[in-house]
Amino acid sequence: MSKRFSLKNGNSLQADLTARGVADIDDIAVNRSGNQSLWELSCSRRKLATGSMTLCLASIAGPFSLSGCASAKRGNTFSDTLRPDIGFTPVPAALGDSIDSVTVPEGYTARAFYSWGDAVLEGAPPWQQDASNSAAEQTLQAGQNHDGMHFFPFPDAPNEHGLLVVNHEYSNDTLHPSGPTVTTAADGSKQRPAQQVAKEQAAHGVSVIEIKRVAGQWQRVFPSRYNRRLTANTPMALSGPAAAVESMKTAQDPTGTRVLGTLNNCSMGVTPWGTYLICEENWKNYFANRDTNDWQTRASHQRYGVAVGAHSHKYYWESVDPRFDATFKPGLPYGGFVNEPNRFGWVVEFDPFDSSSTPVKRTALGRLVREGCTCVQAPDGSLAFYSGDDTRGEYVYKFVPDGKYDPGNPAANRRLLDSGTVYCAVYHADGRGEWRALVHGQNGLTAQRGFHTQADVLINLRGAADVVGATPMDRPEWVAVHPQSTDGYVALTNNDERGSTERQAVDAANPRADNHHGQILRWREHKQHPAALAFEWELFLLAGPTLSAPNQKNELAPLAGDRFSCPDGLWFDGDGRLWIGTDYDELEEPYLGQGMNQLLCADPVTREVKRFMTGPVGSEITGLTGTPDGTTLWFNVQHPGLSYPASDGKTRPRSTTVVVTKNDGGVIGT
Repeated sequence: MSKRFSLKNGNSLQADLTARGVADIDDIAVNRSGNQSLWELSCSRRKLATGSMTLCLASIAGPFSLSGCASAKRGNTFSDTLRPDIGFTPVPAALGDSIDSVTVPEGYTARAFYSWGDAVLEGAPPWQQDASNSAAEQTLQAGQNHDGMHFFPFPDAPNEHGLLVVNHEYSNDTLHPSGPTVTTAADGSKQRPAQQVAKEQAAHGVSVIEIKRVAGQWQRVFPSRYNRRLTANTPMALSGPAAAVESMKTAQDPTGTRVLGTLNNCSMGVTPWGTYLICEENWKNYFANRDTNDWQTRASHQRYGVAVGAHSHKYYWESVDPRFDATFKPGLPYGGFVNEPNRFGWVVEFDPFDSSSTPVKRTALGRLVREGCTCVQAPDGSLAFYSGDDTRGEYVYKFVPDGKYDPGNPAANRRLLDSGTVYCAVYHADGRGEWRALVHGQNGLTAQRGFHTQADVLINLRGAADVVGATPMDRPEWVAVHPQSTDGYVALTNNDERGSTERQAVDAANPRADNHHGQILRWREHKQHPAALAFEWELFLLAGPTLSAPNQKNELAPLAGDRFSCPDGLWFDGDGRLWIGTDYDELEEPYLGQGMNQLLCADPVTREVKRFMTGPVGSEITGLTGTPDGTTLWFNVQHPGLSYPASDGKTRPRSTTVVVTKNDGGVIGT
C-alpha cells in the first residue's frame, strides 16, 4: 500500500489533505470492536504454559521466549525447510535526498522496462512529459503506480515468452500538468474538473502486455491481441453469495450483478487454472456519505471508513461522478448510489489470455481493504487463499473453496471461487493459532448482531471478524507461501498506535509498542493442509535499525543482516528465497539512516537478510514476479520522487516496472 503523492505543489491533493491535517488517511484505524487482545487474554488468565511466549512486557528491550512448536508432519516446525542458495554481494544502503536511480549487485543488470504512459493498445499516442495526454489517451496507455504483478508464461517457451499483468494502484499528482485542481464550494464540498477525474479513473486499474525475450533482451510485443487495459470504468460482473442482494443494487444497476471498474489495486493473486486475481485495497477513500444520520445506520460504511460529511477522503470524484456519492437519495431507485461502496473491496478474477473476457468480482471471498490473495494447493486439490486487511488493527484471513482443483475439469475450476468458507486468524500466545469461520449462524454471526444472511457477513467481513474474535494485527499486507513447505508468511508493515489503546495492546504477534518498523510472521497449517482449522506460528523477524529474530534458545535477539523497515511486498521464488519489498517515508524521522526503499532477499532457514536493490528517493519497491527458471526478475518502482526512470533531473517521474537479469544468464539471487 502506498501512502504518498509525488508532485508537491500548492494545488495538489496532498496539499489539500495536509491542510486538513490528514496526511495518511489510509493509516487511520477504524477497528473499534474492542476485541480482547492476546495481551488481555494472557495477562488476565495467567495460563502461560512452560515454553510459551512470555508476555506482559512493556517493550522488547530484553529477550523473551518463543515456543518450540511441533510440526504436524515432520520434526520441529519450520526447521525442515529447504535452504536456498543466496550468493550475491549485498548493495549498501542508499542514503541522501537526491538518489534518482536503481542499484543492484555487481554481476546484475536492471533496466527500466514498462512505465506510466507507455503504449498498451493500438492507437495509443506517445507519453507526453508535460502530462498533457488526455483521459481518452490514458485509457490506451499504462496506468500509474505499478504495484502487484505476475508473469504468465506461454507453455511453448515458458522462460522466453509470456504475459505480464501489472496493477495500477492509484493516481499521483503528476498525472496532470500542474497537479490536480481542487476548489471548495460554499457547502464545504470539494470540486474537481470532470476531465481530470476522467483521466484519474483511466490511470487506475490493470495492464496486460505481451512480452518476449529476443537475443537475450526482454521486449514488448506491440501490437498484441493479448494487450489490455482495465480501468475504473471497465464493465465487470458480480458473482457469488452477495451478488444480486438488495444491498448490492444501485440506481445504475438494479440487478446487483454489474459494476463499473476496479479501484486501488495493490497486491494480487494467481489461481492454479491460470487466472489473475485483482485485489481492491483502499477503495473507501473514493466515496462520501454526506448524511451523518444515514451514515450512522450503515455498519459497513462505518466499519470500512467511508467518509462522512461534505466530501470523500481523497480525489473528490463524487463532485462530477454520482457513483461515488454514497449519500442516500430517497427519490432514486435503491437510494441512488448509497450501496456503491458495497461493490468494492472484492477479489476480481479475469483471464489474462482472453482480452474479451469480463472480469468477475467473487463475493464468496468477502469484502476487505484487501492486500493480496495468495493461493496454496494441497496434493488432493484442496485450496486456500490468504489475504491481509491493510489497516492498523485489522486481521488476516483465508478462503477455502468448497470444491477442489481438478486440472481435467477447467469449467468447474472457473466456479471454484463462488462458494466456500472465509476464516479469520486468531494467534494464541503459546504459538498455536486457529482459523475461525465467518459463516452466518456460527460463532455469533446472527441477526441479533446485524448478520441476517451470509451476504451480510461477506459485505461486512470486518464486522464479522470482530464478532468471532480475530486478532488485531499491525497492518497485515502481502502474504507469501513457501513453494516447498507451504508455510505462510505475512508482512505486518507497521503500527505506531500499537500499545496506545486497550484495543491495540502489545501482544505476542505484535510485540512492539509504537511500532514504526514492522515485522514478518509465519505459520504452518496443521498437517500442512490448506483447509486445516489449526496452525502453529512464530515471528520470523522484526524489522528496524536493528533486526531481531528468535535464536536457538528460543529468545528474541539481534539478527545479523541488512537492516530495513516496513516490510510490504513478499514473494517466494521457486527455490524458496523470500524477497521483501519495503515502503516507508525514508526522509521522516523514524526512518532516517535506513536509506531508500529497497528489495531484500531472506533465507527462511537462517533468517539472514541481504539487500539486493535500492530505489530512488520517494519510491516504494513492490510487485515481484519472475520467470519459472529464475533467470529474470521483475519489480516495480512506485511513485519515484524526482525524475526516475529518465534520471535527468528534469523529466516528470514515472512509476516503472524494472527487469533484472544476471550478466552470466544465471538464476537471480545465487
